Amino acid sequence: MSRRSLGLRLWLPLLGLPFIAAALVAFIAWRWLDSPLPLAAPTVELSIEAGTTPRAVAQAWVAAGVQTSPDFLFAWFRLSGEARRIRAGSYEIETGTTPRQLLAKLVQGDETLEQVRIIEGWTMRQLRTALAQAPHLKPTTAGWSEAQLMQALGAPGVAAEGRFFPDTYRYSRGVSDLTVLKRAHATLQRRLAETWAQRSPDTPLKSADELLTLASIVEKETGLPSDRGLVAGVFINRLRIGMPLQTDPTVIYGLGEAFDGNLRRRDLETDTPFNTYTRRGLPPTPISMPGLASLRATLNPAPTRALYFVARGDGSSVFSETLADHNRAVNKYQRGLP
Repeated sequence: MSRRSLGLRLWLPLLGLPFIAAALVAFIAWRWLDSPLPLAAPTVELSIEAGTTPRAVAQAWVAAGVQTSPDFLFAWFRLSGEARRIRAGSYEIETGTTPRQLLAKLVQGDETLEQVRIIEGWTMRQLRTALAQAPHLKPTTAGWSEAQLMQALGAPGVAAEGRFFPDTYRYSRGVSDLTVLKRAHATLQRRLAETWAQRSPDTPLKSADELLTLASIVEKETGLPSDRGLVAGVFINRLRIGMPLQTDPTVIYGLGEAFDGNLRRRDLETDTPFNTYTRRGLPPTPISMPGLASLRATLNPAPTRALYFVARGDGSSVFSETLADHNRAVNKYQRGLP
């Protein structure tokens, strides 16, 4: 064998070592991408702010409890070609999540969302309490007055009461409560405009704001959904003939925190802007947040000649056309008289 041949035989294995090493590294990396990431807890959460670099995202995951090298994660983000597509948001991963699945979640914006529900008939005070208790919601507006809030929503000078649509709102962890309020306010404006556009020419209501105010009363007065149209019909009939609305919920609203759960005769006789026993027409603002059913029922009430109604005690109401019939119903269902 020549010296040249012998040299080649000696060097060939050495030349193959880098290729073998590279193949081994590639195999290990491939296995790592599809292996569950070790976590410090069953679930690990992370909120990523807009503008966070891919390297910082990798480091943040490790700091949050992903027990791997941040350099490995960052290298995977870069080599995948998806690093620039990582989205801001709130994320949560569980035991068993692989590096490949983690990146897919970040790129797809598969966030962990929280939710807050606004209930039909709530007042502004109840809404703000719910927002203060909502999980992972930044209390930006907690110290604001209602006037400041409406200014921020682009409705300066408008009363906040009733201006937020009852619904379930989902949000990313760490966002401001103002974000939720903006959505609820915009939804109310849209729903109100859509409903008002379907009004009949003979409605006694003069504007969408009047619709909202009366619907807020209908919402508070309706115990049984099937009665909603008749409740609205009674109030529309009273407006048509100039009769006071005479509805307790407006008086209670006007009392505010002074209301102790017991509405007294003196409360009904004390004149305030919200006392619909002493003043005709609608109160100056809504008294609650009406849902879509109340908006629609108020604009298109059930045909009825009734001017009165009284609760039976089971959620339903008895409707009467005359005061005499109404008094008999009051005696029967409220006073227990035969």
